[in-house]
Amino acid sequence: MRDLSAVFKAYDIRGVVGEQIDADLVRAIGAAFARLVGGPAIVVGYDMRDSSPGLADAFSEGAAGEGVDVVNIGLASTDMLYYASGSLTLPGAMFTASHNPAKYNGIKLCRAGAAPVGQDSGLTEIQRDIEQGVAGAGKSGTVERRDLLADYAAHLRSLVDLSGIRPLKIVVDAGNGMGGYTVPSVFDGLPLDVTPMYFELDGSFPNHEANPLDPKNIVDLQAKVREVGADAGLAFDGDADRCFVVDERGEPVSPSAVTALVAVRELAKDPGGTVIHNLITSHAVPEIVTEHGGKPVRTRVGHSFIKEEMARTGAIFGGEHSAHYYFRDFWKADTGMLASMHVLAALGEQDGTLSDLTRIYNRYAASGEINSTVADQAGRLAAIKAEFGGRDGVELDELDGLTVQLPGGAWFNLRASNTEPLLRLNIEAADDAAVAALRDEVLAIVRA
Repeated sequence: MRDLSAVFKAYDIRGVVGEQIDADLVRAIGAAFARLVGGPAIVVGYDMRDSSPGLADAFSEGAAGEGVDVVNIGLASTDMLYYASGSLTLPGAMFTASHNPAKYNGIKLCRAGAAPVGQDSGLTEIQRDIEQGVAGAGKSGTVERRDLLADYAAHLRSLVDLSGIRPLKIVVDAGNGMGGYTVPSVFDGLPLDVTPMYFELDGSFPNHEANPLDPKNIVDLQAKVREVGADAGLAFDGDADRCFVVDERGEPVSPSAVTALVAVRELAKDPGGTVIHNLITSHAVPEIVTEHGGKPVRTRVGHSFIKEEMARTGAIFGGEHSAHYYFRDFWKADTGMLASMHVLAALGEQDGTLSDLTRIYNRYAASGEINSTVADQAGRLAAIKAEFGGRDGVELDELDGLTVQLPGGAWFNLRASNTEPLLRLNIEAADDAAVAALRDEVLAIVRA
């Protein structure tokens, strides 16, 4: 019996191709997903990894064997798959391992209307179905190819009007991922002078990893922004559902600042709306949302959790510090492309620089995400809880990992990764010195 626990994650399926994931497993997943959603059809897309088309075909075979039709949209970003799921009102499967290295692949699943499928909303049932070896129905659904790129681009442009902004010079680093496929269509005809970087689709990621949250992966973008005198730079991850922003100086714009900026714009359209933020987002986000008449709601890290909370609360927008941004008007799904368009609209609607525009959204110093590989994640979390829990004025919560709120406003969160064997630390405090002191204290325990 194959052990599926290593590939069924909290909110997707992911593993090493040929070792943990292969065509036989994916075919079974396709059949189990078809049984879960019940048809009449499923939409399937895939990224530029060498293994993606074949795995998508195997999944389609499994689904069709249950009598469910398949709409194959071919190459797609993850948010383009969500667009297909929403606009066609069909469940969907996106083949991608996002920012992971080339040897990985995986599947992001959703129900009709881009509704999430996570451990508590379908993945557990799919895993159990496969492990029990439920016999196939032996039916034969159809497989249809359909190109939705132009429709996806038009839909995004209908949500944020960039046609009237001042001309902007921008640099876009697609990281050899799906942004190289979608960006030209989305930005076509807009007042944007785009300098493209690494738009060639290549799942081996020959220039750098397609993970813009790692500072080493935006060095080329930062240099190019300075070189050409751009107004802004955008970096997309491998499946282009996340977008990272740098300003005209080549300096990173915090995803929390982007969350606050977009939240203010969305609240201007829908006063009093609810805005979701995950628990490692800067405390500036709920403060700014409240100041603009909105209702902030805090939640766990991860797209399925954010989407579930968006549905429960009717939120207009949600943001994560990992640069995932969720929009009610995009079926409550995440789209880095739409977030980037909001940033460009805000920049192009005024005459100042991006650094000036975003300064008001940066109120505190932050560590960024610090990862530690440890043998006993639970033991290290318990040690941190024991150390800080007995101090006067300290508040603890365990919504996701351990969040420690210290007197004076500093806080940190320590949580186990949902996709890798790591403990992730995020710290926020009044200034860089306070962040550094707290970082050193926490890491001395974590890495002991």
